[in-house]
Amino acid sequence: MLKKLVIGAALAFAAAVPATASQGTQGEHVQVTGEIIDTWCYFSGVMGGPDAVRGTAHHTCALWCAAGGIPVGILADDGTVYMVLKWKDTTEVADGTSLLSVQTHRVTADGTLYKRDGINYIMVDDVVNDEGIVLSNHEDFGFVPPFAQPKNK
Repeated sequence: MLKKLVIGAALAFAAAVPATASQGTQGEHVQVTGEIIDTWCYFSGVMGGPDAVRGTAHHTCALWCAAGGIPVGILADDGTVYMVLKWKDTTEVADGTSLLSVQTHRVTADGTLYKRDGINYIMVDDVVNDEGIVLSNHEDFGFVPPFAQPKNK
């Protein structure tokens, strides 16, 4: 259900973009460098603070969330979050599964930025640089937060 809701919202926004462009609200070309993130865990804090839900400490969860339909974002070096609506060679709206191979990677992406209601949306045209996973923080935060681990009886 959540996946359908997210995809529906993204499709509605994508359909509105050409209409707003013809009304003078055009997207701007940007180049963004940062980490591909799981937006649910990043914004909700359900798995820990912003530092704990990035890099190797959060890689597996980020894969599951993206595959399950949670929107994927780019956390830029300046702290700005961009919601990814389209991912380079895909013809459809980014559904998470198209970004599994780059989840938690540090990338530099070229694309078109649209802003609406305080949210940054990016349609990625090209990945100029993919450094892979560069943030090795699992030694600090573990692969699974302590509160999420089952108790032995």
